[in-house]
Amino acid sequence: MRSIRRRPGRLPGLAAAVLAGTSLLGPVPAAQAAPAPCPGLDRIRVPGAEKQIAACLDDLTTAGTVASGHSVAADFAGLTSAGAKNPTGVPGAQLDGYFPDTSTFNTAHGWNHDSQFVIRLPEHWNGGLVVAGTPGVRRQYANDYAISDWVLARGYAYAATDKGNSGAQFYKDGVRPGDALVEWNERVTQLTRAAKAVVAQRYGRPPRRTYAAGISNGGYLVRWQLENHPELYSGGVDWEGTLWREDGPNLLTSLPATLREYPKYAATGDAAAHDAIIAAGFAPGSEPLWDYHYKVYWDLTQRIYREELDPSYDGAAEAGTPFCAPGTPACDADYDYAARPKAVHDAVGRIALTGRIGRPLITLHGTLDTLLPIGEDSDVYDKLIRSRGRDRLHRYYRVEGGNHVDGLYDAHPDLLRPILPCFRSAFTALESWTTRGEAPPADATLPRPATGDLANTCSLPTG
Repeated sequence: MRSIRRRPGRLPGLAAAVLAGTSLLGPVPAAQAAPAPCPGLDRIRVPGAEKQIAACLDDLTTAGTVASGHSVAADFAGLTSAGAKNPTGVPGAQLDGYFPDTSTFNTAHGWNHDSQFVIRLPEHWNGGLVVAGTPGVRRQYANDYAISDWVLARGYAYAATDKGNSGAQFYKDGVRPGDALVEWNERVTQLTRAAKAVVAQRYGRPPRRTYAAGISNGGYLVRWQLENHPELYSGGVDWEGTLWREDGPNLLTSLPATLREYPKYAATGDAAAHDAIIAAGFAPGSEPLWDYHYKVYWDLTQRIYREELDPSYDGAAEAGTPFCAPGTPACDADYDYAARPKAVHDAVGRIALTGRIGRPLITLHGTLDTLLPIGEDSDVYDKLIRSRGRDRLHRYYRVEGGNHVDGLYDAHPDLLRPILPCFRSAFTALESWTTRGEAPPADATLPRPATGDLANTCSLPTG
């Protein structure tokens, strides 16, 4: 029986790691990994890859890969609570490499090359494949603890990509506004096709089912793939995906209010400032989370995504002025997306979602998400799917007390609830839906239990 372990405590420098995944992964030290059975590994080729390296490992989960140099703990820092338990002891093969690309933000392996991927092939395969794009602007190992460990233990092959660019300066990639984000979608499609071929080489047949899964920007990628390339997937789980709409709502319509109003609220408890943040979509009850999000997420997120989609706003400056006061020239606290030129809206239109999903999708979103407020994101996306007549393919579960990153549960155990165990329940429901035709429970808000092991248990509604 595979063992279960608790997640290690969070690392120092969480704020930087959360947004950029800053630590380096050196060359993979093959001598540290005891050989496991990996027949034909030397003959496997990743279609389209410019470079690939392979390793046969006793354990493909983070319990083994972090120690052996085949994963980076800083890449997934803060995404799960310290009490989260994961399986271990999954032998198999790991392929690392990259596709042709001209940008060089990803320093993993010392390659200084973007479009890096990881593909894991368990010795005991269940016939399935899970593909993930990373949350935030993290690298390809960002989902290793939240997604990879668990699906590998269930027998799935697993593949993930850095989306073609990573780090807080991702906006430097590309030529036209929006190019860097357009590439994210293209790289997930590219990896999915390549991973299917790799699975067929390793096991002698293609996967019977392929699922997309992801958190935040990774959830956005699930949505986009099921809208635009449903032929590649059996279904997907969208964990609080980012919503991009040409006419809003989107990140650039909700965050400027927080940058304008929070300093006043923090200094004096100003009621009007408080109400303005609530009016921007942030939930009542989320106030204890505002200071952390202002310092770590709100300012940086607004500036770097605005720079990618609307670089002309601050002229020759690069990603604005951090924590600038309203009234400062070209300050992001004064940004008004609705008033920006059509070209800006067109740039967002290049990555916009339509709701026209073509495969079963389960969406999870926390009611206390303080980066992507639920009322301006997944509530809207659910309505969009319904307007397209695709609601039979969608289930939507609002997680009471869920926040954007589970790691904050450790600091606010009486307020928050980790979404990780709800993701696992949703994934299991998706399996039953797509393999046996057993539709998941109807859309619902999952109430926060008053007691119990919230880091590891979550039940979908019954009946």
